[in-house]
Amino acid sequence: MRGLTELRDPELLRRLAARLKGMAAPSAALMEVCGTHTVAIARCGIREALPEGVRLISGPGCPVCVTPQEQIDFFIALGGVEGVRLATFGDMVRVPGTEKSLEQARAEGAEVLVVYSPMDAVAAAEREPEKQVVFFGIGFETTAPAVARAITEAKRRGLGNFSVWCAHKLIPPAMMALLDSEVRIDGFICPGHVSVIIGGDAYRPVAERGKPCVVTGFEPADVLGAVRMLLEQIAEGRSEVEVEYSRVVRPEGNRKAQELMGEVFEVADARWRGLGEIPASGYEVREEFGGFDAARKFEVEAPEAVEPAGCRCGDVLRGVIEPRECPLFGEACTPRKPVGACMVSSEGACQAWYRYRGQEMDQ
Repeated sequence: MRGLTELRDPELLRRLAARLKGMAAPSAALMEVCGTHTVAIARCGIREALPEGVRLISGPGCPVCVTPQEQIDFFIALGGVEGVRLATFGDMVRVPGTEKSLEQARAEGAEVLVVYSPMDAVAAAEREPEKQVVFFGIGFETTAPAVARAITEAKRRGLGNFSVWCAHKLIPPAMMALLDSEVRIDGFICPGHVSVIIGGDAYRPVAERGKPCVVTGFEPADVLGAVRMLLEQIAEGRSEVEVEYSRVVRPEGNRKAQELMGEVFEVADARWRGLGEIPASGYEVREEFGGFDAARKFEVEAPEAVEPAGCRCGDVLRGVIEPRECPLFGEACTPRKPVGACMVSSEGACQAWYRYRGQEMDQ
């Protein structure tokens, strides 16, 4: 097993890149479905090492980006309820809703607390029992266990003023949905963080549909290795789940985290930005924990959800276009003045392409 120092060795990276570039590889379109991979690929110029005819596509791997407009609008509307304090991760603050962002809502008087952990929101509820603290539960299987833990802890402490607006999404169903889309996908670079929780076996249904899968880490050597392994599977006519990130990921995943999620959440249909409604692709809070479910606890009127004019974030998330093909990219839409969620989030494909376009734009 290689350590991080070895994985970052320049000579190793040069050898891996040369080996990959020299492969007699079949034409292939490989999709990554992890925002951290998207950033690593852009930052490290991975596309420059690809054999001719091989391309990487950024899929719906950014949890902030895939959260649909109506869920953002509902959460912002909660900020207008007297006595409610909103709690969220920092990336969500600047994401535009239909009428405003959380940042704008805060400027207008809404209480918006930026936290690093769901437990910070639980602590805020305990400190101020006169406030209703509502946490925005976004993210994939990576963050869902921590949110489930926050709910069980709030219940243990008897905090009736804590709840979660649950918008969690599940990656494997989205991958399956993409197989029926208009985008050509010959293999998947599977997410590392998510796979620590759900395990490599979770992608077997995708492989059984004829699409090779490789779970990998986030170092350049990891990503280069995953691309090589996918191209070898394609060349040999195989479609399997392989784990390059074996130093962290197990086939069965983290059973304790899975049990905690199953205790608090139940699988439900969910809407994704760009992909629409996908069956059994999200979580909702179980009835036993209904007192901690903001959807049950509050009734608010949110504006009819409307996507920003000209924004093609949904097409970017499906891999229909590259970020630079959006007419707003780099001019009307930048990290300083983002129009769409894919430019706001630090894991968004548009922001990654913008920040590292010296590596990307010449391809």
